[in-house]
Amino acid sequence: MSEAAIDTPGRTPRHLWLVGIAGLLWSSMGAFDYLMTETRNESYMSRFTPEQLEFFYGFPTWVVAFWAVAVWGGVLGTLLLLLRKRLAVPVLLGSFLAMIITSIHNFLLADGLAVMGGAGVAFSVLIFVFALGLWLYARSMAQRGVLV
Repeated sequence: MSEAAIDTPGRTPRHLWLVGIAGLLWSSMGAFDYLMTETRNESYMSRFTPEQLEFFYGFPTWVVAFWAVAVWGGVLGTLLLLLRKRLAVPVLLGSFLAMIITSIHNFLLADGLAVMGGAGVAFSVLIFVFALGLWLYARSMAQRGVLV
């Protein structure tokens, strides 16, 4: 294979657009949730119990920081994926790792399971699977030369 063939990025597969747009929508929902929670939007937060509100508003600063990295990293990473940038891989990995750290706090160090119940754990598992899938997909696209 010639050097030009190696350096020339491949055609963008259609599935990249599907995964990228779905990932951007998913990550945007997480960013919206983060903004509404951190600004204590009354209308948005009214769906939670007083115990859940106390739990959310009691996050230490470091947890809020990792949560921000997780959600905004997901938004940035999926945008980079759509732009076919290799930088999507480490950004999505950072987002995934930050999400793991917030989950460790929420469900192992704090009383998140009691406060949020099984549905909260199930949703966190879904977030975990989606974040892991986005990172693995981006890594695969980078290895195939789709991301430059």
